[in-house]
Parts: sequence; C-alpha cells; structure tokens
Amino acid sequence: MAEVLVYVDHVDGAVRKPTLELLTLARRIGEPVAVALGNGAADTAATLAEHGAVKVLTHEAAEYAEYLVVPKVDALQAAHEAVSPAAVLVPSSAEGKEIAARLALRIGSGIITDAVDLEAGEEGPVATQSVFAASYTTKSRVSKGTPVITVKPNSAAVEAAPAAGAVEALSVSFSAQATGTKVTGRTPRESTGRPELTEAAIVVSGGRGVNGAENFAIIEALADSLGAAVGASRAAVDAGWYPHTNQVGQTGKSVSPQLYIASGISGAIQHRAGMQTSKTIVAINKDAEAPIFELVDYGVVGDLFDVVPQLTEEIKTRKG
Repeated sequence: MAEVLVYVDHVDGAVRKPTLELLTLARRIGEPVAVALGNGAADTAATLAEHGAVKVLTHEAAEYAEYLVVPKVDALQAAHEAVSPAAVLVPSSAEGKEIAARLALRIGSGIITDAVDLEAGEEGPVATQSVFAASYTTKSRVSKGTPVITVKPNSAAVEAAPAAGAVEALSVSFSAQATGTKVTGRTPRESTGRPELTEAAIVVSGGRGVNGAENFAIIEALADSLGAAVGASRAAVDAGWYPHTNQVGQTGKSVSPQLYIASGISGAIQHRAGMQTSKTIVAINKDAEAPIFELVDYGVVGDLFDVVPQLTEEIKTRKG
C-alpha cells in the first residue's frame, strides 16, 4: 500500500487534534507516514503511532521556531523525496495552507485546499470541498504530480488504530530562502480555558443582537456550560464587542463543529461562509425572517436575552 505523508501540527511534542483527524483520513488512501518537526518532534511518536502512523519522520532544528514557514517546506520536500508518497496531507490552517501551496509549487503538483472529506479513487485521492460560501459540494482530484491536500478541522473523527510508529531521523538541508523571514518576538495567547475555535466540537457565537461587549457574558456562560468555544460575527467584532481572533466568517475563521449555536446573528453570507459546514446548526433570533433560519437544523424565534440564560440553566441542571 502506498504511503501518505501527514504534516504534524504540534506544540512541544503535544499533537493537536487536526493532525489526528488527518491520520484517520490518510488510512483511507494508504499508510500514514507522519512528519514531525521542531522542538519535541520525537515526543509525538507515541501519540501518532496510537492513531495509525506506521512511521514517524522527525527533525529538530532551531530554524523551525526562528523563521517563518520555509524551513518546514524544506523539510516536507525532503520527506517527499525520501518517501515518494501517494499524497501529502496538511491541516487547513493559515500556516498549513501556505506550507502546502509552497510545497506544491516546488514539487510541480496540484493542490486542493479546505477539503472536508477524502476517499480513495482509481486515479488518486478524491477530496470533497464545500465551495461558493458552502452553497455547493464538489469532488476533486489532483491530475498532476503528488496531490497536496489541506483538510479543515473536524472533517473526520479521531480514531485509534495502533501502528508501528517507527521513528526515523529525516535528513533536511535548508534552502537559502529558509532564513529570509525571521521571527523577532512572540506574545503568548491569553488562555481562556476554552477549546481552540477552529478545533472545537461545539461553538457558541454572538452577533449584532448581543448589543454590547458586556452582554457577551451570557454567550460565554452558555459556551462554558457546554465546554464550547466562543465565536462572534463580523458586526460584533467590528463594533469592538469581542476580539477579532474569535471572528467566524469569510474574513475570519472557518469552523466546522458538531454543533454551532448562533445567537443574535442575522446570517449574512459573509458569516455563513465560515460556519455552513457545521454538522448541526441552531439559531436564536427574535426576527423570524432572519436569513440564518434558511440554513439551520433548529431555530428558536425569541429574544436571546430570555432564551440563552434559560438554555444555560437547563444544561447545567441536566448535567448536575
């Protein structure tokens, strides 16, 4: 069976959930070979093996932390040359898509971004995408070179599938461009104790109807009762009610959770583009004609200031 390269997104050896989802998808089309880079790369092996990696290629070097993107592209190119894989899978984050695009250009291959599913095909992997603001679903395959595919978080369930996970050192020669853009400083992101927005299984978002930064407390309370991440519409973040890092939409982050709860969000196309692939969508809005109701699985016509606190209390009661 052909091997499939999986780029490992990790923090000091702690593997992030989207990578484990990629391993699930990789097993559909071949044998997963993980590529772990940077500080703690070797520490990822046990987790990766538990989720199906037959081999883990590792390389630790200061360049991965000190410079942007290009050292990682150099490493993936080296892994591609060493393995000759059937495909290369990368998490569909902002950095992941840049890495994938640069790699595809270097190896002369086609690229598919923001896939939401992957299956084996007679002429190579077939990727499913939601396009045109998720109004259409398409199936695509790369017709030239090794397919480079980025996959959106929450596109597949994480499945344990113990494999050998043999650790091998990857030989990497950095290009002249690798040191072109240096990281001059880092500011740790303030922890909220909530899941990462793009990886969360449940997302609770507030919009213009929240009517003020102080009122986002009721959105946060509902999110915390569910163990969810908090999102916001463009109108809410532009008004300064919530950080731009939490914006869901075409110009913000794309999410695809199991459950998405939209409170006080009208459902403009810009917002729908960032959450329309959610598995179950619930909307709370006092305007029965709001466009969001065209999209939802369940809709509640009512004032969010009445509905959301009652929902939060009911969840707490059932959990307690």
